[in-house]
Amino acid sequence: MQTTHIEHIGIAVKDLGESIRFYEEVLGLKCYNIEEVTDQKVRTAFFRVGQVKVELLESTSDDGPVAKFIEKRGEGVHHIAFAVNNIDQALEHARKRGVQLIDQQSRKGAEGLDIAFLHPRSTHGVLTELCEDKGK
Repeated sequence: MQTTHIEHIGIAVKDLGESIRFYEEVLGLKCYNIEEVTDQKVRTAFFRVGQVKVELLESTSDDGPVAKFIEKRGEGVHHIAFAVNNIDQALEHARKRGVQLIDQQSRKGAEGLDIAFLHPRSTHGVLTELCEDKGK
């Protein structure tokens, strides 16, 4: 697996608008994209900090994964995403090394990226996302 950089850090929030205001007004960042990912039951907002992005995640459904996360753990860091050159090879690499995959194959995520998640039981407690930008 060739990991090229941290793609983004995902943060689960209850109220996207309130959270955007904090990141813009307090931290001085600029939200450059808001998008809904229907199949993941989330609305996302993105900020760029140097070469890394911060993704805020607000659930659009009470039974969505982000809503369940917030119910269990409260708002906060949800996942870390790593950019890889080939997501299919990266998933196979992880699978061969005994990593529990949440996604057996990649799927479309926010910003047009192909994404897949690795289970925190296999990643030392951190929900890990792999991302590939096939548009590059």
